[in-house]
Amino acid sequence: MYKILIVEDEASINELIKRTLNAAGHRCLQAYKGMEAQCVSDFQNVMQQFVAFSPQLVLLDLSLPFYNGFHWCDEIRKNSQVPVIFISSAPDNMNIVMAMNMGGDDFIEKPFDLNVVTAKVQAMLRRTYAFGMTGNLMEHKGVVLNLGNSTLTFKEQVLELTKNEFRILQILFENEGKIVSRDAIMNRLWENDSFVDDNTLTVNMTRLRRKLESFGLADFILTKKGLGYRIS
Repeated sequence: MYKILIVEDEASINELIKRTLNAAGHRCLQAYKGMEAQCVSDFQNVMQQFVAFSPQLVLLDLSLPFYNGFHWCDEIRKNSQVPVIFISSAPDNMNIVMAMNMGGDDFIEKPFDLNVVTAKVQAMLRRTYAFGMTGNLMEHKGVVLNLGNSTLTFKEQVLELTKNEFRILQILFENEGKIVSRDAIMNRLWENDSFVDDNTLTVNMTRLRRKLESFGLADFILTKKGLGYRIS
């Protein structure tokens, strides 16, 4: 079952699309503007929902509260290559060209025929995942670790990681909220054929922390004396 994230601020359209795609065998998560303040704040944190849900396709409205669809498509493209289909009631050529240039894969005009939406979604999923593409992201408090290209994203900045830096962060993200022992980290690095003893791990951890600090993430990795490390 494919997971589809719907980013649309009109609740009636959300529900209509969701019912139709669920009937076609897809799982949908809606991010829409409701009556509660919590729902409205979702539109300021679309990427957090994207990472948490890890969809295989995004249906993205062009006109949204706070930031428009172009902005969120650009943010998604910094971390993932999952298909993005824009939906909009403003299908002029300029918007269509802009949507494609920002990383969109298709454009559906409102009002739309639900059969057309379903056909476009299924065709996009079929073309994309016939080649085994997946969106591999991990997130902690707005910090996104991309398992596909070994990068870290925070506040629209992208940090390139070395092989060992990536492996260290990966095991810490996997154990979010837990302490990871030095031995567990060294074993993870050994899996990658990297010779790592206790001193080497200390050097790698020091370099990684300095790198994170210059990236605006001071104290992102905490030391628990005699136990190991965890992310803050």
